[in-house]
Amino acid sequence: MIILAVVVIIAIIISFFTRKAIVRRKLKKAPLRSLADFKHGETAKIVGRVEFVDEPLEAPLSGRECAWYCVRIMQSHGKSSSTLIEAEDKCRFVLRDGDKVAYINDNTIKKYIEMDKRYHSGTFEDAGPRLEAYLKKHDKKSQGFLGLNKSLHYSEGVLEKGEAVAVLGKGEWRDAESLGLPREYGVVLSITTSENNPVYLSDDPDTVTVHGKSS
Repeated sequence: MIILAVVVIIAIIISFFTRKAIVRRKLKKAPLRSLADFKHGETAKIVGRVEFVDEPLEAPLSGRECAWYCVRIMQSHGKSSSTLIEAEDKCRFVLRDGDKVAYINDNTIKKYIEMDKRYHSGTFEDAGPRLEAYLKKHDKKSQGFLGLNKSLHYSEGVLEKGEAVAVLGKGEWRDAESLGLPREYGVVLSITTSENNPVYLSDDPDTVTVHGKSS
């Protein structure tokens, strides 16, 4: 019983300090501001909807248009597993809230993007063409010794156009052109790190909820 209790305690501690838990906790506790009410120089959370600035990316596993994608491919080895590929990419985007927009003007971002697409290939299931092409791009194969399929688990998360996203950081109102953004955006809330804290970002439903309703 003592050993079981220790295992449970360790599991709880580990889950408390995962990237997902840390980002969600920061965003859920942060003061929420609409862009219309955000004061120059304050640090708070905003929730806005993704709007592409650059040409959108194509998510490698699902083919979805997106501003940001994260991909993780794991290989099972009996009772254990290892990471085969972990990759991400993003293009420029803003977050719109009414007639105002915010722009993350910083690369120090701690994020949690929901991995909402999952695939599998293994003994009785071949990897599809898109999965196979992505593996090949990274010099990996879905098959191993004697041409047998490896047991692979694929997951992908994206920020799509119109998707609600929560961001926490320091905001300063700046002219769009000074940020390298199109002039038509006018004055934009530039979000950066604050007092050595990173910018926090997530599309987790619990972080984008405004007054009990999803944004």
